[in-house]
Amino acid sequence: MADSSAQRITIADVAREAGVSRTTVSHALNGRGQVDPATRSKVEDVARSLGYRPNRHAQRLRTGGTSMIALLSSMPFTVSGGPSRLGFFMEVASVAATSALERGLVMALVPPHRPDQNSLNLLDIDGALVIEPQAGDPQLAALLAQGLPVVSIGRPGGDNIDVPYVDLLSGPATQMLLTHMLAQGAQRIALVVGASERTSYSQAEQAYAAMAAGHGMQPVTLRLDEALGEDGGYAAARQLLTEHPELDAMLVMVDAFAVGAARYAQEAGRRIPEELMLATRYDGLRARSCEPPLTALDLHLETVAQQAVDLLFEHLRGDMTRRTASSPLPSLALRRSTQRKPR
Repeated sequence: MADSSAQRITIADVAREAGVSRTTVSHALNGRGQVDPATRSKVEDVARSLGYRPNRHAQRLRTGGTSMIALLSSMPFTVSGGPSRLGFFMEVASVAATSALERGLVMALVPPHRPDQNSLNLLDIDGALVIEPQAGDPQLAALLAQGLPVVSIGRPGGDNIDVPYVDLLSGPATQMLLTHMLAQGAQRIALVVGASERTSYSQAEQAYAAMAAGHGMQPVTLRLDEALGEDGGYAAARQLLTEHPELDAMLVMVDAFAVGAARYAQEAGRRIPEELMLATRYDGLRARSCEPPLTALDLHLETVAQQAVDLLFEHLRGDMTRRTASSPLPSLALRRSTQRKPR
């Protein structure tokens, strides 16, 4: 993956390589002033060979134009589509768009797309917000390769990339859900996460492993391809409950998986929550409309979105001082799927 700390090619680099002034480079590339055709061609060739991309945000600051940022989710359509179109992505988008506009920024929503599609190259944007990018995320790599300022909502997956981010506190969030399930009488809890290398999954696994060790519980963890969506959650529940019939609780971090798991449990005659507790991470439309409704977490995405736009705006202005922000600690949204004991 591209490293955001790599030096960006500047107009001064082009001027030095072409043997002309920076003003000449600016005029040649922007079609202004009196520049000899041969010189203009030489500057264009040098800029192309160096991989120079103009700083559109700086240009717009000079000309008074409007800047544009983009919001992207790296989740596949099976997770980010369906009811989730009105969930995590849109909950962030609605607040981020308003917050951006207050700062003179227009925000574009980029729908999920295949890694081989080049739609990002078609966007004339100045920066971007990316929701929970995985390690080696192709969208994040493409944005960084263009030299664009990027802020990640959730710490980026992997260890080899330096991108400013808003911390979603996935470890404490997982611990909160597990503690609740234990307090409701769970004895054997399984964890289901996505197979992608996302920070939210790795921190959930760490919190789960610590809980299992602390309670003498044999850990049961299943990683699942996100592209399988609800059907994947259905198959995962079938596998887990067949191989581990003693399970009495499942923490399914992806809401699409959790809905599928609830469907299988009910078809298999496992009463929720009396025989099987079920919880998920995000308190979105999927969790609320599931039958029974699923215990989940209020991630305070309104605050998260505002923090992300603030951080990106600082970087667009050239202030790179602040690299991280932390979301408020999530709060439990308790529902019937885990409520065995009276509150």
